[in-house]
Amino acid sequence: MQIPTDKEIRALHEESAPTPEAFELVYTHCEIVCAVAEQLIERRQLALDTDLVRAGCLLHDIGVYSLYDTSGELDHAQYIRHGVLGHELLRSLGFPEQICRFCSCHTGVGLTRDDVRRQNLPIPVDDYLAESGEEELVMYADKFHSKTDPPVLVTFNTYAASVRRFGADKAVAFTSMRERYGEPDLTALQRDFGHPLV
Repeated sequence: MQIPTDKEIRALHEESAPTPEAFELVYTHCEIVCAVAEQLIERRQLALDTDLVRAGCLLHDIGVYSLYDTSGELDHAQYIRHGVLGHELLRSLGFPEQICRFCSCHTGVGLTRDDVRRQNLPIPVDDYLAESGEEELVMYADKFHSKTDPPVLVTFNTYAASVRRFGADKAVAFTSMRERYGEPDLTALQRDFGHPLV
């Protein structure tokens, strides 16, 4: 499998972004998620494909651009669809399924077909769960930064508290990931990107 380079991924973001502001928001988020994942790989000496993790981090939110309207406004009501839309976009461009899955399988701590039905989510009924360590690490690293206005870095405890509203099993799954991957040190990212910590 050929893994796209950082340069190719950035070009795809630039081509897909409807506005410079959208590019800045989404691509910066992807860079931060990548920095979190790489820090965790290094600290835990994780036996994962680091190039694949990097590409997954940098591409996981490519579908967000599809949710912007012509005036540059993001459709927050349909945001849950961004993973499926990203998967479809990458597939249409000839990316291998192993890379496409980073888009559709990073939402929350994984969505089951039961979650989709119970929450009446506007996506095809299916399981959207990490199947590899690389997919799970990208999903986990993604939880430590949010593209809110303004964007923020998110502590383990803050995300753990928010994910509980979707069920105790989701909080347990997130805690299990912490046991495998540890908690990132967000202070350097806070300094480098200027995003507050919540």
